[in-house]
Amino acid sequence: MERAEAEAIYDQGREAVVAVLLALSAQVAALQAQLEKQGERIAELERLLGRNSRNSSLPPSQDPPGAPPRPRQMSNRKQGAQPGHKGRGRRLVPSESADEIIEHWPEYCWCGHRFTEAERRPARAPLRHQVAELPRMAVTITEHRLNHLRCPRCGGVSRAAWPADVPPGAFGPRFEAAVATLSVRNRVSRRDTVELMGELFGARLSVGSIDAILGRAAMALRLPYEELLHHIRAAPAINVDETGWRTGGVKRTLWGALTRQTAVFRIAPDRHQREAKALLGSDYAGVVSSDRWWAYDCLDPERRQVCWAHLVRDFTAHSEGLDAQREFGEAGLGITKELFAAWDEYRAGGNRGRLATRMAPVQKELEALLEAAAHKSPRNRRHRIFAKNLLKLWPALWTFVSIPGVEPTNNHAERGLRGAVILRKLSLSSQSE
Repeated sequence: MERAEAEAIYDQGREAVVAVLLALSAQVAALQAQLEKQGERIAELERLLGRNSRNSSLPPSQDPPGAPPRPRQMSNRKQGAQPGHKGRGRRLVPSESADEIIEHWPEYCWCGHRFTEAERRPARAPLRHQVAELPRMAVTITEHRLNHLRCPRCGGVSRAAWPADVPPGAFGPRFEAAVATLSVRNRVSRRDTVELMGELFGARLSVGSIDAILGRAAMALRLPYEELLHHIRAAPAINVDETGWRTGGVKRTLWGALTRQTAVFRIAPDRHQREAKALLGSDYAGVVSSDRWWAYDCLDPERRQVCWAHLVRDFTAHSEGLDAQREFGEAGLGITKELFAAWDEYRAGGNRGRLATRMAPVQKELEALLEAAAHKSPRNRRHRIFAKNLLKLWPALWTFVSIPGVEPTNNHAERGLRGAVILRKLSLSSQSE
């Protein structure tokens, strides 16, 4: 009986120990899973905290104080002209284009002889010096009087008709064009424009007059805008980008489509795909260079070029991660370095056949890198999604290799939006439609 009781107690104790061990194992597994999730969360927060213009789409103006400096090609040379540099002065216009020529003659020779007018015969070509000056400018006020006459036959009074070439407003077309240029193109504030027009031209106007002039200028530009939009939609290749905007405090989006000679901008409600179609048209057949924003996914990858400058920032962000993600990012940066080296060679005078030859091994290397990341990185979600996204857009990575006029970056569109972005920062955007 004692042995049986001892065995029963032993079995009960063993079962209790096994149950405790199983519970502890389950708890350890749960803690490990929680630790992994927390590690991923910490890595994500560190990534967000470390975002700057080098590894994300943030502009350099929003870089935190501790952000590393942007890479620059340093040189041992001092700034400015180098020793032996041939100086460059202002180029003189032809003498026949000058509005006035004033001859200056020496009065005395170094020996003390006083020259007479009869001795003014040039010994050599004169030393020319030209001065550009603005004429005295002031607005001209033209008063139009519409007189009345009484008819001797019927006794009625008739007034003169308004001439067709006289503007109905208080300002002429050149005056309004100057106001629009100062306010829009040169980003001068309304009050400063009033001040400048008064100081430069002696013109008296109010801030409200500036707004009215800009409204009339916008109406006058409707037809040229439609013509430019037609030109954009017929171009073989364009660059497109978008940025945030505000109208009356409400969020909007400023879209821009640019060629080398033409630029069209449009303020739209949002960054949706329908706004991209509204700008480009539903049947655009050219090549669109852009970033990888999802609104452009409606475009055929075969007729699209994604921006490699954005990819450099993305690979930089991955290179600042951990383990496999860091290796992936560093490998991607090496590939982009080879790509831009080949592109610089092509721009310096190379041919497209040589460019295609240099791109072939770069394409194979990137494809292998993306395939490995997409299918062999189950624990890193950002890593895997990024690789799969690039594989879906694969043809759009290499359009610049075969189609003339297409570049590997969308820098042209981003520079085109720069003026509007500066205006947005200075003026807090638009307050009316």
